[in-house]
Amino acid sequence: MAGKDRILVLGPTGAIGRHIVWASVKAGNPTYVLVRDTPPTVNKPRLVTAANPETREELLQNFQNSGVFLIQGDMNDHQSLVSAIKQVDVVICSFGRLLIEDQVKIIAAIKEAGNVKRFFPSEFGLDVDRQDAVEPVREVFEEKAKIRRIIEAEGVPYTYLCCHAFTGAYVTEADVGTYTVEAVNDPNTLNKAVHIRLPANYLSLNEIVSLWEKKIGKSIEKIYVPEEKVLKDIQELSFPNNYLLALYHSQQIRGDAVYEIDPTKDVEASQAYPHVKYTTVDEYLNQFL
Repeated sequence: MAGKDRILVLGPTGAIGRHIVWASVKAGNPTYVLVRDTPPTVNKPRLVTAANPETREELLQNFQNSGVFLIQGDMNDHQSLVSAIKQVDVVICSFGRLLIEDQVKIIAAIKEAGNVKRFFPSEFGLDVDRQDAVEPVREVFEEKAKIRRIIEAEGVPYTYLCCHAFTGAYVTEADVGTYTVEAVNDPNTLNKAVHIRLPANYLSLNEIVSLWEKKIGKSIEKIYVPEEKVLKDIQELSFPNNYLLALYHSQQIRGDAVYEIDPTKDVEASQAYPHVKYTTVDEYLNQFL
């Protein structure tokens, strides 16, 4: 019996990447990460910090201690990227929003390497082909959709991972990692999108507030804000608040996470992998009591 596919994670120290690495190790997939000789110098606000307590150096050492293969290289060094890709079967990119368009370099390297069974581009959000977001989020979604079209035009085998909202409550970063690796090891996800919409967590904001009130045993004051005010705030706020509010608007007000699954091109993660024990919103909120 053949062994499990070898996985290369690009962006392994980020908010999602590190959890994909750990999920891959746990699943028994030979796991590789591409690391620079020196960390990137881009100074940008971090949208997710709570789930990532380790420093980059601590994390890489922990990876190595757990049997992860560290490959020195750089996305901007084509030959080092091709060399790394030739050592694996599956490439997963977890780059942040500023590097979405740079994935064309990965696609070119995959094409030259010629051995990749599957590419997971950096998605990990709302389905970019089913959204009606406003700026500044729309631009990022359009960049991701553009990468999808390039992947398809180049004939690169793919899986798109849509988790809608991974900042803890709706789906934890660790669960995103677990479902991603489940999709890697599932041939049915080839050239499809995998959607992480967990039944116990498929809640409106009002439902989450009601759940919290039950936990604390009292009602909390609620202020209802009209959509027009939300849109005005998005225009007036600076990053990252405008970006986060635009994401909220897309998901919770526009309802861009609500759609029917098409079995010819989609896989619902909770149905495909019912054995996965995910963290529920109810469980997640208990840590704040």
